[in-house]
Amino acid sequence: MAQLGQFALALAFVVTAYSIVASLVGIRFKNDKLIDSGRNAAVGAFVCVTTTFVCLAYLFIVSDFSINYVAQHSNRDLPLYFKISAIWGGQEGSLLFWGWILTVYSALVVIQNWRKHSAMMPYVTAVLMSTSLFFTSMHLFVANPFNQIVTVQASGARVPFVPADGEGLNPLLQYILNAIHPPIMYLGLVGFAVPFAFAVAAMLSRQLGDTWIRTTRRWTMVAWFFLGTAILLGGKWAYVELGWGGFWGWDPVENASLMPWLIGTAFLHSVMVQEKKGMLKVWNMVLIIMTYIMCIFGTFLTRSGVVSSVHAFAQSSIGGYFAAYIVVALSGALYLLFDRLPYLKSENQMESLVSRESSFMFNNLILLAACFAVFWGTMFPVISEAVKGVKITVSAPFFNKVNVPIAILLMFLTGVGPLLAWRKASTNSLKRNFLWPAGIALAAGAGLFIRGVGRPVLKAPEEVGQSILQKVLGYSFTSSFYALGALVVSVFVAVTVIREFYKGAKARSSGTGENFLEAVVNLTLRNTRRYGGYVAHLGFVLLFIGWAGQAFTTDTSSEAAIGDTIAMRQYVLRVDKLGVEDTPNYSSQKASVSLFEDGRKVAVLYPERRVYKASNQPTTEVSIWSTLKEDVYVVFAGGTRDGKKAIIQVYYNPLVMWVWIGGIVLGLGTLIALLPNKKAVSRKRPRADQSEERKEAEAKV
Repeated sequence: MAQLGQFALALAFVVTAYSIVASLVGIRFKNDKLIDSGRNAAVGAFVCVTTTFVCLAYLFIVSDFSINYVAQHSNRDLPLYFKISAIWGGQEGSLLFWGWILTVYSALVVIQNWRKHSAMMPYVTAVLMSTSLFFTSMHLFVANPFNQIVTVQASGARVPFVPADGEGLNPLLQYILNAIHPPIMYLGLVGFAVPFAFAVAAMLSRQLGDTWIRTTRRWTMVAWFFLGTAILLGGKWAYVELGWGGFWGWDPVENASLMPWLIGTAFLHSVMVQEKKGMLKVWNMVLIIMTYIMCIFGTFLTRSGVVSSVHAFAQSSIGGYFAAYIVVALSGALYLLFDRLPYLKSENQMESLVSRESSFMFNNLILLAACFAVFWGTMFPVISEAVKGVKITVSAPFFNKVNVPIAILLMFLTGVGPLLAWRKASTNSLKRNFLWPAGIALAAGAGLFIRGVGRPVLKAPEEVGQSILQKVLGYSFTSSFYALGALVVSVFVAVTVIREFYKGAKARSSGTGENFLEAVVNLTLRNTRRYGGYVAHLGFVLLFIGWAGQAFTTDTSSEAAIGDTIAMRQYVLRVDKLGVEDTPNYSSQKASVSLFEDGRKVAVLYPERRVYKASNQPTTEVSIWSTLKEDVYVVFAGGTRDGKKAIIQVYYNPLVMWVWIGGIVLGLGTLIALLPNKKAVSRKRPRADQSEERKEAEAKV
């Protein structure tokens, strides 16, 4: 099976190279047969790489430890579902999986769009296959997953060797979400290659209208949806598996997935301006180029070893190849962009700063500012070492200090943008649209402030920080102050979203005779892009509420014997039992802890500490009591030296549940936006005394 996989991999390299050559030569000489041959070769590349991937999966399932990659990342007692996920648990397999997903996207794109965009599609094929050729080259020549284990005898002869068992999958990856998190991540990162390919094809073919944007809108949203879902699943994995009490630590590889998502978010908003007004054509090209490059850059960070991360693979020479590819791809795309600037002139100009166009532009700038801040903080250790010879690590406080205010401003624009009119918003419309949301948000903020949320910490003049605002006001902004700001803005955005649904549904109900619930559903299905976007914005509101709760976390650690208690706010934890468990895959120490809230028993938690036999690596398995209000997060950190007590760590994390709920709502909004619009139904004639507000609401439908 290894030989078949190796042959399919070599054949994929040949077929992919042929697809590029056939497509470009066919375009040059206007030879339809060559162009069709290049298209068919792209589908053939998918077949070849699929065969390669299936062969590797078979080797993992049967535990063929003659293959070095299998021996390094699996063992006989590993459960089957972890053997499958072990395929992408290391360098070679994850790279192959990346390349396979790319061929899946490529085959789907050429099959779906070939007859629709015949002038662009040969270029699209060539661009996608060029990316695929790079990855196939990596699979075949640099990180081959089918290399066999050999021993070198005294005579110098290389003899195949098969170990009795493998080293096993990294214990941190032996979590059920790991079976789906990396595939979803790759579906997101790789998916942005499709709009990038269409953008380059549009420039090469000089078809620089909005056809390429309309064609790739759903592809872009699919990639954005998968990438965002993967980021949240990664946060859930970190929360449950790493045992540190949090879900986002600004780890370099976490940042690597966030950066393309931020730019992709800017692109999804910016393209609406081009579709509606014929503006920002150059800007949109820059955004999609940078999104694609950041996807490759994230893959480079994971594999180069230039930054330290719990997610990253070991340092290897593969990073140099990725760096070279990034330079070539970015240089080629930017050269093409500058060469096509005369064809990318805007059809209209921005008329007012108080308009929907300007709000989208500000939204874009803030997203790019956030991306740059994350990029700078991630790469600063590398930059400082190159400049000063000393690696200076940038930790979470830097990212929070810079990005939290940016995020609050971005959230504010999320509520403002959809309520502004195109071209120029009138004073009356601003009052009508913003008076109630702003009033309710300020009232909510006042109520929270009275309850003690976000109150400033008074300090002596010499203790006040260096910012101008702090010097003027004489107090320090605490994390709870920013939490208050986040909650106020969240209320503002939530009210604007709910109000838009209410106004539109009310107008529709009056015009069609539908009940209010039917009107909401049909209103959404009539304009899925607009109202799916509103649902996604509501998901961001819930995410912000969950993030704001992190300003109020507390934790404690205690050595506890059986019967001892640990107090944490209104909770008391009692250690009831300490025991051990042994399985073929791991052995563990486990505690049984009763949780009492205000004297009432609400749960029994079972934190444990495992040692995996194949790798002899320890891990913590946390136990969590979750409610809509808070999480009680319990970690068994090990036993004391005398073995009589357990070291128990307890974290009190408010509002974490809203992060996961917000992620679900965000995903639901994205899926709604992907649906085609429902056809219009006949309406009753509207009344003659229809109000201005009703007319505006119906116009938005």
